[in-house]
Amino acid sequence: MDTEAQHTERDRSSRPSDSEDVSREISDTEGPEGRSRFALVSRVADLLPGGRISLTLLVCLVFLLLLNTFVVQPFQIPSGSMENGLRIGDRVLVNKLAYRFGAEPRRGDVVVFDGTGYFGNADYIKRVVGVGGDHVVCCDREGRIEVNGRSVDESTFLHPGDSPSTVPFTVVVPDGTLFVLGDHRSDSSDSRDHLGSPGGGMIPVSDVIGRADWIVWPSAHWTRLQRPGAYARVPAADGAHG
Repeated sequence: MDTEAQHTERDRSSRPSDSEDVSREISDTEGPEGRSRFALVSRVADLLPGGRISLTLLVCLVFLLLLNTFVVQPFQIPSGSMENGLRIGDRVLVNKLAYRFGAEPRRGDVVVFDGTGYFGNADYIKRVVGVGGDHVVCCDREGRIEVNGRSVDESTFLHPGDSPSTVPFTVVVPDGTLFVLGDHRSDSSDSRDHLGSPGGGMIPVSDVIGRADWIVWPSAHWTRLQRPGAYARVPAADGAHG
């Protein structure tokens, strides 16, 4: 009886434990590819000062760099040309994918663009008033801007006390370009001021960095920038010519 009990006890101890079975199953599931990837990560971490912590920070930095380059970019408002909606020092997030994959800027969008060769050697933020083919005129009998023969009520975003423009103009926006104005018209250098400059004050769509979609700082100003409905009834340029 005692001998059998001892044999039985030895048999139990010689069997692999449940944890060993699980480890073997996980190892078999990972396969050589999983083990090689893990080994590569460990090897890279060993080469960096700080090991895995430095590797994690490096991966996060590369991710943020790619995000800033191709997806979304913060932009600080440098002047009062877009007040009261955008104030000096506000930070907005610029959607760099807004006009990719065939999409085009639309009237009312707030866009950030590279003004080199047109406005100056800097990035600017303005509102799109006319797109390619549009006939933009200032002003109608009530002092409002007309686009393709339709008067536009800009009172919801125009700076209080400002008129749509103190400078009369009539322009046809060439295809592939934009006619842009600041919301604070009396404090904005925009397409009106560059009508006689190279490009006629128009901004090539190819120089648009993206669409400003959010105010993210300061936190009290946090809001989504919506396209105003003022331009919704403006007819297409072809319809106006007809």
